[in-house]
Amino acid sequence: MIFFTYLSAILCVFFSLVSAQEDSRTAFTPVITPNGSTLPWRIEEGVKVFHLTAEPVKREFAPGFTVNCWGYNGQTPGPTIEAVEGDRVRILVTNLLPEPTTVHWHGILLPNGMDGVTGLNQPPIPPGETYKYEFTLRQSGTYMYHSHYDELTQLGLGMMGFFIIHPKNVSQEEKVDRDFAIFLMEWSIPIGAATPNPMVMQDFNYFTFNSKVFPGTDSLVVKKGEKVRIRLANLSMNSHPIHLHGYIFKITAKGARRMPSSHCYEVVTVNVPVGETREIEFTADEPGDWALHCHKAHHTMNGMAHDLPNMIGTNQKESEKILRKLFPGYMAMGSNGMGEMFDHHGTHHKEGPSNYLRMGVPGQFGIIEMSGMFTILKVREGLSSYADPGWYQNPPGTVSEAVKK
Repeated sequence: MIFFTYLSAILCVFFSLVSAQEDSRTAFTPVITPNGSTLPWRIEEGVKVFHLTAEPVKREFAPGFTVNCWGYNGQTPGPTIEAVEGDRVRILVTNLLPEPTTVHWHGILLPNGMDGVTGLNQPPIPPGETYKYEFTLRQSGTYMYHSHYDELTQLGLGMMGFFIIHPKNVSQEEKVDRDFAIFLMEWSIPIGAATPNPMVMQDFNYFTFNSKVFPGTDSLVVKKGEKVRIRLANLSMNSHPIHLHGYIFKITAKGARRMPSSHCYEVVTVNVPVGETREIEFTADEPGDWALHCHKAHHTMNGMAHDLPNMIGTNQKESEKILRKLFPGYMAMGSNGMGEMFDHHGTHHKEGPSNYLRMGVPGQFGIIEMSGMFTILKVREGLSSYADPGWYQNPPGTVSEAVKK
């Protein structure tokens, strides 16, 4: 009888420990990938099994503007892989591309033969075949996965995604209420075309958050008082200084593990270098519609042809009429600056050719001229859901206005 009493007590302690461990492994806030998704998984003999399919993808960057890309599971960037430190993961990769591919797990510690570099670590995955990657996660943080075969083409067409590993035990300091992940990408798409040119090295004309340009980008909706994390990843050809209006935030992770509190620092802009990730955090204590964008000015524009002559100060009215007879979609570069392309009451002066995304979207105060790498952080009091709440209604007397003469 005493034996069974002791055995019962031991089993109670054991199951309590197991339960506590399971709780600690699910204490994280799931990541939201705006305009994207999280990759589902199943358990097979204690292993988390994921399935990625590399394939051609049609991606609508914004309403009416569709681009021929390559990606995973019907999207670019591919679905976010989300797991926990200590998990054993198996990732099945099926290749439906017209050429071979592999997958590299960028920044993740793993056996050499699972690193995904064609020819060095493995043979390429031929079209129509499925390869298996399997390893145990020994770290936590914001990481990436991407093709490592014909990288110029495959990365240039969008073959990348987030691989986020949550810590096994989430500390109070690490807990957040809203956790967003945004991939920074850039594209060269000829005016009126649908297929990016992956051979271009620097002269890009579309810049995207998760392969979307504003107004196609989802807003980040947050309740006032919530703690927010934004994860940023960059596999483009340029660095991107990401600026958030209305807040001072802390940089809490740079490319690998979370930094110690003593190493975190406050800024209003974070530069994300090529091949790197960043995590920023702040408390959403100021309601409003706040801009989040790259601070390189041409990265918040759409469809620009960079070889146009500078026409500032030139009268083009008559020449534009003549050219429109030959090229119906012709748009003259603004003589008095690009702002003249809009009347700031919601009307566009220039239309443009088919499958071309013009700049500017009507806002509650006129045209929002920013596009490309631009979205809106919407902080509200009293939200009952995270659906888009519409435009912020500013309290009386708090909107800039004309001074009476």
